[in-house]
Amino acid sequence: MIKLIASDMDGTLLDSKMGISKDNVSAIREAERLGIEFMVATGRAYAEAKPALEEAGIECAMITLNGAKVFDKAGNSLFTAGIEKKTANDILDILDANDIYFEVSTNKGIYSEQQEKRIENFASHIATTMPHLTYKVAIAMAAAHLSLLDITYIEDMRTLIQQKDIEVLKIIGFSMEGPKVLAPASTQIRGLADLVVTSSAQNNIEVNHKNAQKGIAVAHVAKERGISEKEVMTIGDNFNDVSMLQWADVSFAMGNAELEVKDHAKYITSTNLDNGVGEAILRAIREDL
Repeated sequence: MIKLIASDMDGTLLDSKMGISKDNVSAIREAERLGIEFMVATGRAYAEAKPALEEAGIECAMITLNGAKVFDKAGNSLFTAGIEKKTANDILDILDANDIYFEVSTNKGIYSEQQEKRIENFASHIATTMPHLTYKVAIAMAAAHLSLLDITYIEDMRTLIQQKDIEVLKIIGFSMEGPKVLAPASTQIRGLADLVVTSSAQNNIEVNHKNAQKGIAVAHVAKERGISEKEVMTIGDNFNDVSMLQWADVSFAMGNAELEVKDHAKYITSTNLDNGVGEAILRAIREDL
């Protein structure tokens, strides 16, 4: 029987309004009533992920930044896997050389050098994950979302990451031209040591330490709780979810997932716009997967 459920957020748990539907919340509550723990595993930072959960009244452990930082239900840090400073600098050099806008997530928050580019690229991400929206609406949603996010704009990222008290947890690069620009940069970055490169949308690449993967983080949490992979269920839609879909014995890809991602999951559920997470949870309970 399932004892732990780990769900991605964007394109998975979150709906078209970037919130958690009543049906999804209801299914999560039913799982918790049966003694099954629910947690999220997201590429978002803690501050980005928390508001949607709070609005839905969900308190849970959180795997953030693709597994670079893990928090318990009370918000205490349990596990961190950061990128070495010289390597982080090399990553930024590659992104700059390919004219790719980037953001750096650290133990002190999220940093960017260009506010206008951030809104533009986040809007592109929203438009990609929710194609029914017009780009104008996506821009408005991006501006509204980012106004709530604690992000710091600075002039020189390289000076920041060299500070002793700064730990680089994830670097994300965005390009509206998608794989045409991002793929060559990804290949170069993969040539650096101790890194993993994934993505959560066609217009981004996400760079983490090789130990900062959702699958590794879910396994770490499960081991602490004395739970085996046969008792874990994972749900996701994109390439940064593949490691946890592969690891868990019960894995669901969303109906809106990338085709290649679906190949790594045991089951398929409905889309994020049709309460796919709730459907998967109730199916797992009903069929005792």
